[in-house]
Amino acid sequence: MKRREVLAFAAAAVAAPSVIRAQGTAGARSVLRFVPQSDLALLDPVFNTALVTRNHGMMVYDQLYGLDENYMPRPQLVEGHVVEDGGRTWRITLREGPTFHDGTPIRAADAVASIDRWTQADVLGQNIRAITNEMAVVSDRVFVIRLKKPFPFLAGALAKPSSFCPVMQERFARLPVSTQVTEIVGSGPFRWVPGERVPGVRAVYTRFEGYVPRNEPASFLAGGKRAHLDRVEWHTLPDAATAAAALQQGEVDWWDQPTPDLLPLLRRNRNIRVEMKDRSGSMAMIRLNHLQPPFDNPAIRRAFLPGIRQADYMASVVGEDRTLWNDRCGFFLPGSLLATEAGLEAMDGAPDYDQVKRNLDAAGYRGERIVFVVPADNAKLNTMSEIAGDMFRRSGVNLDYQTGDWGTIAARVNNRGSVDQGGWSVWCNTIPGIIAISPATQSYLRGPGAKGTYGWPDLPKIEALRDQFMDAEDLAEQKRLAELMQRQAFEDIPYLPTGAFTLPTAFRSDVTGMLNGFPIFHSVKKG
Repeated sequence: MKRREVLAFAAAAVAAPSVIRAQGTAGARSVLRFVPQSDLALLDPVFNTALVTRNHGMMVYDQLYGLDENYMPRPQLVEGHVVEDGGRTWRITLREGPTFHDGTPIRAADAVASIDRWTQADVLGQNIRAITNEMAVVSDRVFVIRLKKPFPFLAGALAKPSSFCPVMQERFARLPVSTQVTEIVGSGPFRWVPGERVPGVRAVYTRFEGYVPRNEPASFLAGGKRAHLDRVEWHTLPDAATAAAALQQGEVDWWDQPTPDLLPLLRRNRNIRVEMKDRSGSMAMIRLNHLQPPFDNPAIRRAFLPGIRQADYMASVVGEDRTLWNDRCGFFLPGSLLATEAGLEAMDGAPDYDQVKRNLDAAGYRGERIVFVVPADNAKLNTMSEIAGDMFRRSGVNLDYQTGDWGTIAARVNNRGSVDQGGWSVWCNTIPGIIAISPATQSYLRGPGAKGTYGWPDLPKIEALRDQFMDAEDLAEQKRLAELMQRQAFEDIPYLPTGAFTLPTAFRSDVTGMLNGFPIFHSVKKG
């Protein structure tokens, strides 16, 4: 969709809100209009790990276990489990009552198939797959996972809040992970409404009346997910000024990530609340494709460290308010238990592009074309890409800077081919800070090669240290291993870290019940 078409839609929404309400909302008691960080281009949270896809996935699918606000895994679709055989056998029982959106019961066969599909795609899931002897259905509500060795983190792994394991019907979960599931017969508190989807403009959800919540109070992704909203509309408004105007005039109710320059304006409006809900925030990076020259060479990846000043990236994305960002960010979330500043000295001082040039020459860079893919309609990633692109140009590389919309770029980074085959060399990305509190879930630090996350680093030393971490039970030993992993990461460069940040969200004052964390729609009320 062209920019002027987006603005035309936004203007129509502001001028004629009753027209928007009339689209499929007859008889609805409670409608919430939400502005996501980008358009929802891909629907399958196993096929694609984009945060907007995750947020969508958490609405329409449920998990076997969910993290509470203290990041502890709690049973969700699971009633309980028993660990036997010295920790090698998990006997898991599902709750009685939950169904899919078509009314069919959620069975153990669905859970097993869902875990099987997820363990093929997710890097932590692949670890579980490697130590699994068997997953077997015992009855409609009971299944067992028999492991080759104890893995006490299993419930925590199945409760991952990003790159998560959605519970799908068996017929969909048996599809190859290379095939996107586009027909959504979900297990979560909201239904997807495919007939009202307008790419680049709108996505629509309605409450699933048949959802059976847990009895406990809701806490992040755990507890009783009670949907109070009859209808949730996602309106894609990539222009920040348009989104701010729509929020101020009450044409939208919630703007996921307002730009920092507009926060003072929004705070002055007595009908708008600006609050920090996701305190773990995000970590930013320049992700390099390790499969393709020149970034298959670790010396060339390391060469760019002197060209990065994290404060430049953070100030451009978040603004000058330093309480919102951290420019001493390694590979673990700053301030978390395992965070360390080991290796950060490699990026101290002002950017030194002459040093980068000398490093590249010594590393053997010979002018290979570097294709930088940029989602121009994602404000944060576009801004970071402009700074990184300037660094690459000043460093004398042969840069091919290619912009596109979010959906096109999100699909393209799946391409493992060469740059002449539609592949890519580099892109800027962010990851949820919550996944970077531990090597267990920090998937972008991993180095399992082609089985890993976009960029596909093959880093055996980091993998060996992570294996030791997973077996370590003493906190001091875990901290020691995390520091060693970060030092090794500054040698191997799975990605170039560019800082960590938190952003408040903005919503109308009649929106209540919002939980802490990324956008979660169960528990939210309007009016």
